[in-house]
Amino acid sequence: MTDDIDQVLITALMEDSRRSLKALAQISGLSSPSVAERLRRLEERGVLKGYTVEIDPKCFGYQLQAIVRIRPLPGQLHEVERQIMAIPEFTECDKVTGDDCFIARLHVRSMEQLDTLLDRLNTHAETNTAIVKKTPVKRRLPPMA
Repeated sequence: MTDDIDQVLITALMEDSRRSLKALAQISGLSSPSVAERLRRLEERGVLKGYTVEIDPKCFGYQLQAIVRIRPLPGQLHEVERQIMAIPEFTECDKVTGDDCFIARLHVRSMEQLDTLLDRLNTHAETNTAIVKKTPVKRRLPPMA
């Protein structure tokens, strides 16, 4: 479990994972060594799994983002999963229950690239694609309390 101070630290890191120990100490009311110890314990317990940077794929020419529902053909589940993992433009993928086995996020530079990548899957799976127009809720934590 986490306490209120842990939650303050986690929230501060979610807002800016580059915050210094000194800044985290000021936010939490602890000393820098105490913050360092708390972060170490949170890491050891697996609460904090890493620190990351957020980039804008558009800066690298990825103009389109798509959500792809993927339903493998009979006997093709493992091959489809292998192919998804091998295509770096798939930036997220969840294996789910229901009619579709996978729901994946894909970043592409053009509609032509989207077609080419999906064609690689179409011999092993049926796909249903939606183009993302806007992301009103970015990835975030559920309530911690």
